[in-house]
Amino acid sequence: MTPQRTKVFARVIGPYVAVFTTTIAIRLPDMTAVIGDLFASPALVWTLGAVMLAGGLVIIGGHRHWRGAAAITVSLFGWFVALRGLALIASTSMVEQTVQAVSLSSTAQAVARIGFALLAAVGLWLAWVGWFSKENRVQA
Repeated sequence: MTPQRTKVFARVIGPYVAVFTTTIAIRLPDMTAVIGDLFASPALVWTLGAVMLAGGLVIIGGHRHWRGAAAITVSLFGWFVALRGLALIASTSMVEQTVQAVSLSSTAQAVARIGFALLAAVGLWLAWVGWFSKENRVQA
């Protein structure tokens, strides 16, 4: 059952991560205005943090399998999202300062773009694992 659950989570998380991180990597210089608008609204930041924390906890609670690369990746994604949500709720100013520092440095932007490109590759791999991997096929 747990390898099947990993595939189900990978089917959702993989495409989401691939699309979202690719878009951010391409549009990173334009994201400054979007981020500024986000942090200008404390209610929006709080809501985003709460949704991220809840989403991460759903993954953590629903996927408690840590055997195999895909399972570890799915579980780590859940923890990463939950912790980012908690950071947005508990320490909004620290998150905002970090984002602003990256947006002001061309070197940090280049590193961030590489990081987002690597995450996009992980997302594509998870999508492949979830949708096309023949190993442990999920029965319809």
